[in-house]
Amino acid sequence: MQSKHIGIVACSAEGAALCYRTLCGEAPALMGEHQHPEVSLHNHSLGDYMVHIRSGNWNEVAALMLSSAKKLAGMGAEFAICPDNTIHQAYPLMADQSPIPWLHIAEVVAREARSREFAKLGITGTKYLMAGPVYPESLKQYGIFCELPQPEDRERLDRIIFKELVYGVFTEESRGFFNGVAGELKARGCDAVVLGCTEIPLLVDPMTCPLPALDSTRALARAALRESMGI
Repeated sequence: MQSKHIGIVACSAEGAALCYRTLCGEAPALMGEHQHPEVSLHNHSLGDYMVHIRSGNWNEVAALMLSSAKKLAGMGAEFAICPDNTIHQAYPLMADQSPIPWLHIAEVVAREARSREFAKLGITGTKYLMAGPVYPESLKQYGIFCELPQPEDRERLDRIIFKELVYGVFTEESRGFFNGVAGELKARGCDAVVLGCTEIPLLVDPMTCPLPALDSTRALARAALRESMGI
């Protein structure tokens, strides 16, 4: 079977690596032993992104995303995915200029939530993602509501992401804190929690999390695999 060439617009290394490993690891079940679609990855430095994210300059974030898309298109990629939730806030600023189409990570999660009949999701991720429009806008199209952690919990989640997870540090203390946040969201009526930072799936144990977890990283990789294969 001829599959489409996938381009990964990377931002943080751990999240991009998880996305890539998921793609390649799950493809053989559909494509045959040792098989996976052609995959190219381009990564501007996370530091380059963070300068603009922290200053709220989403046009420059969009420019970095578009730069990666153009380079991936030049390598032959036929569509793009970005395993980073936060920078999707800049997606509307560059999508029309991209030489190749994209799968939108929050749209993928919203479709999975609808298929599993979830009605209200807790959103976790960076403080920029949690306070931003990416998930509220995508979920609204499917009639799904969302809740955010308390402000002090958002700040601590953000610190855990940028001081630990992006460096590949995953501690029991941070796992316990995340489970506490998920438990509080459950008490407020959420029936699932979005792991809306692409490193959080590496921290969370679904067996101990108080809510069903929607793993944005792996969901995006699986959607890209289906898109590549036309299924």
